[in-house]
Amino acid sequence: MTNAGSESEDAPRLRGKYLGESGHSPTNGVSPDDRALVHTVGVPPHPGVLKEIKDGIKETFFPDEPLRHLKGHTGGRKWFVGLSYVFPILDWLSKYKLSYLRGDIIAGLTIASLAVPQDLGYAKLAHLPSIYGLYSSFVPPLVYSVLGSSRDIAIGPVAVVSLVLGTLLQDEINPKKQPAEYLRLAFTATFFAGVVQAGLGLLRLGFVIDFLSHAAIIGFMAGAAITIALQQLKGLLGVTSFTTKTDIVSVMRSVWTHIDEWNWQTIVLGLFFLFFLLACKRISKIRKNLFWVSAIAPLTSLIAATLFVYLTRLDRHGVKIAGDIRQGVNPPSLHKIFWHGEYLGIGARIGLIAGLIALTEAVAIGRTFAALKDYHIDGNKEMIAIGAMNIAGSFSSCYIATGSFSRSAVNYQAGVKTAVSNIVMAIVVLFVLLFLTPAFHYTPNSILAAIIINAVIGLIDIPAAHLVWKTDKLDFLVVAGAFFGVLFVSIEIGLLIAVSVSFAKILLFVTRPHTALLGNIPDTKVYRNVEQYPEATTEPGILIVRVDAAIYFSNSNYIRERIIRYVNDAQDQISATGGVPLQVLIIEMAPVMSIDTAGIHALEELYKALKKRGIQLAISNPGGRVIRSLRDGGFVDLLGHEWFFLSVSEGVQISSVILKRGQHALKEDAESKV
Repeated sequence: MTNAGSESEDAPRLRGKYLGESGHSPTNGVSPDDRALVHTVGVPPHPGVLKEIKDGIKETFFPDEPLRHLKGHTGGRKWFVGLSYVFPILDWLSKYKLSYLRGDIIAGLTIASLAVPQDLGYAKLAHLPSIYGLYSSFVPPLVYSVLGSSRDIAIGPVAVVSLVLGTLLQDEINPKKQPAEYLRLAFTATFFAGVVQAGLGLLRLGFVIDFLSHAAIIGFMAGAAITIALQQLKGLLGVTSFTTKTDIVSVMRSVWTHIDEWNWQTIVLGLFFLFFLLACKRISKIRKNLFWVSAIAPLTSLIAATLFVYLTRLDRHGVKIAGDIRQGVNPPSLHKIFWHGEYLGIGARIGLIAGLIALTEAVAIGRTFAALKDYHIDGNKEMIAIGAMNIAGSFSSCYIATGSFSRSAVNYQAGVKTAVSNIVMAIVVLFVLLFLTPAFHYTPNSILAAIIINAVIGLIDIPAAHLVWKTDKLDFLVVAGAFFGVLFVSIEIGLLIAVSVSFAKILLFVTRPHTALLGNIPDTKVYRNVEQYPEATTEPGILIVRVDAAIYFSNSNYIRERIIRYVNDAQDQISATGGVPLQVLIIEMAPVMSIDTAGIHALEELYKALKKRGIQLAISNPGGRVIRSLRDGGFVDLLGHEWFFLSVSEGVQISSVILKRGQHALKEDAESKV
């Protein structure tokens, strides 16, 4: 019989004297008949230093085994499979069916109808001319279609990233006073965002984005959504002068300070279409088969508002309009990127922040829809694809693009089959760039503001926040910190709070791992947490503690001190009630996946402290890696081979025998003295 943590049935076992023969027993020994109760703990063979390092690197950076697709293939087929891994379009295009085309075209046209009006508005969030929003929905989707592995994600500018980028850029350059320099810095930031994103994927560092927890994303997105909506009051009210700050206090102060600039025609026009958009969204939410109503509502509103302003000439009555929008495809912008000077470092910093936010959003969206359709996406490949499209975008007058949740949801509902929908959308955007941009001259800013407000409302996920509150109060602190940080200070501070609190939570769990006292479930050999199972009973004279984490330098002292406190509490209770003295402490180590030298040293100190009190330490069910480390570190020889048990029940059984024999011996000794 071997330990559950052992890697091999034939693994060598810990061999040693049985209980009562090593001198470690606190009382009399065990008879030969009782020795059959003891099973030795299996120790797996040492894999060797190089293999251990190799396995560690593989598990950390290549858990998905990226080369597994090449197994079983030879010659040209192997080359094709390898190229398909790098360029997923080769894989899905070779399997493409004509029946897919209808769904992909419908989905592409639907998301294009949503993308065009949103792109015009999102560019303004980044303080860029509207045309750059359209540029960013042309080149990046095409690149992603070649390199991306998600079938459902729709690529383009998004509200949160646009706001973050615009906020960080305007802190460095005034977009009104230095528009050319501002544009160059935007392209520089986009380039470095792509480099960071692709670099993380190439270096297999996708786990980095996991430091921004789900709770942090909920709070950050909600705060950013309200911030974006407040920013749209400028367009919705017709205000000309507006604060460059994003916190709610500054924005509301700016709104009321410039109340004399409010334009009633702008307000009526904006509110009318905002209510129309919200009504369409409500209809689509109630009737799932009418999803297309909310999808085409923004474009319908854009066309209707533009025609209305053109026919009534409201622009002559103070209604702000988009004005002239450049016609034609994306001009090259490689020469506009800052390759040296002070703005090079600034662009890299902005690109890092905005790029990570964009990457987190894209990967989260990709995983969400992949789960809905039961297929797998490679996170590292997604990062490379997102990074490559932004690098290409920075060379072609685009700013940071990523996956859009609203468009991806519409894409999914429209019955998309493959990334062809992104190609269809890009073709539609190209058509708009070539022929239709002059038609947007009379588009009122208020309709763009209404479209953005309608889009970001969906980012406020109250049910998700409520679920976090019910599930984990500490996690809700992350939500609240990110939310209020964004809302009352700034986007950067909100993001910093979100990451900091998430990281602090990780440190808390690592340095203060969970431990539990175990008791026996009546009529079974199962031992469970006595707090979770009040009916669990404890064995007199024996204390059982479970450690629920790896034991490392960061938590080893805490674990030792926590176990000592358990012992102190148990002894105090025994003193108060007059029970059997504590003589054996069993540590259940099944959940302990690894232990380092500091952890072994902590166990040695614990062993010595318990020995002074006349308490024997025992170890139950250590995993293969753990028992090997304990053996190599000399702890097995220190404690005694016989004090390692295969299970808690076995440890309790043997310890109980020892205690009973010890009590019997004491009784006989007392009687002999009489």
